[in-house]
Amino acid sequence: MSDPRAGERGIDDGERMPATHVPAAPDAPVPAPPEAVVEPPSPDVTLASEASPLPGVHRGGFLRLPTAPIAITTQIAPAEPGTADDQAPVLEWYVPEPAVPHRGLAAWALVFAILGLVVAFFVGWGFPIGLVAIVSAILALRRPLESRGVAVWALCLGALSVLYSAGWLLFAAGQASLFG
Repeated sequence: MSDPRAGERGIDDGERMPATHVPAAPDAPVPAPPEAVVEPPSPDVTLASEASPLPGVHRGGFLRLPTAPIAITTQIAPAEPGTADDQAPVLEWYVPEPAVPHRGLAAWALVFAILGLVVAFFVGWGFPIGLVAIVSAILALRRPLESRGVAVWALCLGALSVLYSAGWLLFAAGQASLFG
């Protein structure tokens, strides 16, 4: 047996509408809404309230690396023509371009290498300048925008200046009879 109104509402013979959706009589009292159920806090929330109140202190749970704020600046642009408020400037937000890496470390390495080589021709204490040239040449080789040829020359000349300085120091130590 089927309900004559079932076809109108789209209800099949096997389905019945729940009793809560049956309209009440106009003089029937309105039922009270069900009471809200408040669940107890989860263990990670109770841990947070027991932890140190200092800001930035890790309170257990997941560990996330800190992030830095994005540098956003404002720019005032003229209003679009034909709008109601032509005179009011429009405030636009934009993210600035990232800074371009600087070049020139390979050139500085070559300058230190040549200076260290010149000093090493005359005295043995020019090896710190050669070491600076070697370290900066290696750093320049690791940077993508640096001239590899200049960095290789700086590395070779810096190593040569360290060898000349070591030769001078060994010669001076032999003259002073430091090795026996």
